[in-house]
Amino acid sequence: MASRVPSILQCAAAAAIAWVVAKEVLGHPSPFFAPIAVVICIGVALGRRVRRMLEMVVGVGLGVGVGDVLIARIGSGPWQIALVVALAMAVAVLLDEGPVIALQAGSSAVLVATLLPPSGSGGTARMLDAFVGGFVAIATVALLPSDPVALVHRHGRVVLDELAEALEGAAEAIAGRDIPLAADSLDKARGSQAAVERLRDALQTGRETAFLSPLRWRTRGRLARYQAASTHIDHALRNTRVLLRRTLAALRDGEPMHPDFTGVLYGLAEVARLLRDELASGVEPEQARRVALSLARAGHTALVGDTGFSSGVVAAQVRSITVDLLVATGMDRDAAMASLPPAAPGEREQEEARPD
Repeated sequence: MASRVPSILQCAAAAAIAWVVAKEVLGHPSPFFAPIAVVICIGVALGRRVRRMLEMVVGVGLGVGVGDVLIARIGSGPWQIALVVALAMAVAVLLDEGPVIALQAGSSAVLVATLLPPSGSGGTARMLDAFVGGFVAIATVALLPSDPVALVHRHGRVVLDELAEALEGAAEAIAGRDIPLAADSLDKARGSQAAVERLRDALQTGRETAFLSPLRWRTRGRLARYQAASTHIDHALRNTRVLLRRTLAALRDGEPMHPDFTGVLYGLAEVARLLRDELASGVEPEQARRVALSLARAGHTALVGDTGFSSGVVAAQVRSITVDLLVATGMDRDAAMASLPPAAPGEREQEEARPD
């Protein structure tokens, strides 16, 4: 709930402002499209807000325009409603395949065809109300912005915590040869992609806020660092899921697992948490990088691999996760690869492959 408060306050303030502008400045008697446009444009969801604002304005404009033109000529009734909605949505889809523009065009056409039959310049006024709402929404995001870094960190923390927990689960399962724990850790890790998607949406919203609002321009560097790290954090999570699958297979098959795996995996979990804290504080993640580099050097035996097939895949994934986290700290990928011991035959192909 707390994470939605800024958007709720923005919606409330902007809806009132849009109503006042449309009613008092433009002289429209009941400009309800203006606050409706604000609420849909700003909303409480993350993601492409600027795109959603433009789609909303264009969609409402299309729906109102098509509805007013046609209903004024053909009247209102069931088949007229069907025709108006079909035409408005068809035009919207031709302009853009996004869902918002088509839905707003259709719903606005329904309003015009049923509750708000055209009269005089009503169609133009309604389109202007939609434009007013959209522009007030954009202005509100610019002048009353939420903190984009706090938003991104809130979701980034979840992703990195899930990564650390998955790595620790693998380490504990290997140390205790605990098959149920490995299976449980894998199940939890499989649900982590939803957190990654929320982080991507938060980054999109944060970048748009930093672009629109002069008050948040100074956050663009920190957001860029988060953006650069997020791709490699996602790769690390994906590789951790592969690692957990092969850990589970190795334990079920009774394959020997090198004892150094446990220490390296615990260390990588520590790197994930250090990266989380350093990204949040806005500093260069040098401590996370140092720990990851020390793991790459100290875990030589485990990183080179073992004799069993599944344990060899685990070794390859440990290498890949180490590289992913090093690159997430800002290190060049070639330099990160060079910090590892030479790969065993066949492992280099495995570590270069990205899981779906």
